[in-house]
Order: sequence, then structure tokens, then C-alpha cells
Amino acid sequence: MKRSNDNGETYFHTTRRNVLRAGVAATGLGLFERAGVARSTDSKVSGSIIDVTGIKVGHFTDSRRPTGCTVILAEDGAIAGVDVRGAAPGTRETDLLNPINSVQQAHAIMLSGGSAFGLDTGTGAMRFLEERGIGFDVGVARVPIVPAAILFDLGVGDAKIRPDAEAGYKACKTATSTAPAEGNIGAGAGATVGKLFGMARAMKSGIGTAAIKLDGITVGAIVAVNAVGDVIDPGTGKVIAGARTKDGKSLVNSMAALLRGEPVPPLMSGTATTIGVVATNVVLSKVQVTKVAQMAHDGLARTINPVHTAFDGDTIFALATGKTSKPANVTLIGALAAEAMAQAVVRAVRAARGIAGLPCAGDLER
Repeated sequence: MKRSNDNGETYFHTTRRNVLRAGVAATGLGLFERAGVARSTDSKVSGSIIDVTGIKVGHFTDSRRPTGCTVILAEDGAIAGVDVRGAAPGTRETDLLNPINSVQQAHAIMLSGGSAFGLDTGTGAMRFLEERGIGFDVGVARVPIVPAAILFDLGVGDAKIRPDAEAGYKACKTATSTAPAEGNIGAGAGATVGKLFGMARAMKSGIGTAAIKLDGITVGAIVAVNAVGDVIDPGTGKVIAGARTKDGKSLVNSMAALLRGEPVPPLMSGTATTIGVVATNVVLSKVQVTKVAQMAHDGLARTINPVHTAFDGDTIFALATGKTSKPANVTLIGALAAEAMAQAVVRAVRAARGIAGLPCAGDLER
């Protein structure tokens, strides 16, 4: 049904919200088991990326329109890597993460809405960390290393309102090691999916997080899902959010529509993008953590179709905090990262709330 908020704005509301929230954990567990990943008796599928020791998460959500930013803090430093697969990325400090380059650790990763304007949020994170004496020691100062990536949400509300350095600073101030909120918050506030046939047929998405624990190893993921393509539950193979039929009442299945020959309207490059972070508590080299970032994209491929398009700037960062001495197998860590990322994508759309003109997955399921 539709309701109005205190500002008179119309939004979609579902009475199943509590049911959906309760189903999130069950969905994550089911995905893990159905994917056929072997688990020992002391393994655990848990709630979020903050289950990785050394990681904090903070959100800033702009009250004026759906946009915001999300920071993943690693205040003790974490070996960092990145893999960019989309053709229209907006990023900061990704060259620094190349394994051949000198700096090994990052102190925060910033995910933001606002298109390229949102890269300013990284400056706010740098200020926050510098005030606390955190950064790469260059003798005369400590320089915080804050890679960042942005998504395009300027088409949702007033495009003049974008996350800035102050937004990034505020996100850092809220960062804690308690489970972060999901859905229409932070970098996911303005996120949408199913845009292949135009925004009029798209749906609301958001930000989601998940983690897997296996024999003392923890691998977590957080992702803001803002894809051109549809989102698919890999456990069932069904589209759960994406492009809608012309009457807006049901899902069209974008790939099936393409195969039927439905024409695709022109899109501007960079009008989408899914951005995220995977993290683990094990010790990895910069080369290894970059491989984990690469493998984590498989989680997007399992849950988003089409993905890595000319209109997406899909970017995944990887962090290794090294808080456990458990021996690391990079293939295992990468496989778990892909699975955690797939779970987080599903959670992002399940946790989202509909807004005017953009229903959420729960609205169409009723």
C-alpha cells in the first residue's frame, strides 16, 4: 500500500516488513547451504561485515533526499586490494592499491552516492582519521589512506544534493563494531535496480551486509546495490527485484525480455554501479587480497543480471585485517568472499523500502 510521511511525501509500505527482516538471516543461511559450500560443525553464517575483527561501519544518510555514504573503517590498518569490473567507475586511490605499488594498508574505504561529487566524502574520512593520529607515517605527518567508490543516484530527488566531505566525516563519527543498518541508508539510500528499460520501470534497492565464519576464519561483505540489471536469488534462480512490466505491477525479467527482442532505450554511461567491500580476519599479502577482490565479483555475477555493463562502474574492495594467525588459503577466502557478497546483495534488496515511483521487493511480493 502507499502512505505519506510527515513531509507529505508518498512512499510504499509493506506490513510484512518484520517478516522480511526476520527472513533475511534465513535467506543468508539458505544461500550458503544451497550453494554447496562445505561447513564444519563450528562454522557460522552471521550478520555482517563487522564480524571481521578490526572492522567498523558507519552510515550518513541525507535527510533532504535519498542519498548518503557508508564508511568501512580499519583503524589499525588492513592490507587492501581492489577489482573494478564495470565500464563506468568513479573511484579514488585505486591505483595505490595495485600490488606493485608501495603502500600496503588502507585505514578506511568509503562508499558513496552522489556520482563523482560523492568522492569528496573520502576527504571527510581523512580528516576524521588524521584527528586521531591514524595514517601512513611519512615522517612529518600521518596520511590516512582512504580509497573510495561512488554510485550514481542523482536521478532520485534533487541532483544538487550530494554527499560531501562533511557527510564523510559524519559517517565516520557514527562508525561502530555493532551490526550496521541495511536498506535505505548510507550509500544505499538512493540505490535502485532494474534500470535496463528506464527508471520508470526500476525498483528501489539499498545496502546489505553478510558474513561467514568457518573454523576460525571470518569473511564479510557489504554492498550498495545500484545495478542496471535485475537482482536474482541464487538459491531459487528467481528475480526478486528488477525491471518491471510496463504497468509496473510485476517483474519482467530483463534477460528474458532481451532474448524476446524487447528494445532497450539509450542510457547514459555511469548511471548505475554496484560498490562494495569484502573483508577477512586472516593475514593476506597485497597480491592475495587483490585476488580476493577479483573473486568476490563472482558474488555479483550470481545475483545481478546483466552485470558489469557499460553503464555500471562495479567496484569491490578487499581488506585483510590479520587479526587471526589462522593459516589462510586464498582460494578458500576468495570463494567465501563471493558467497558473502551474494548474500549481501540479496539482503540489500530485501531490506530496502519503496519510495515514490520505486517499489521494493516486498511491495511486489505481497
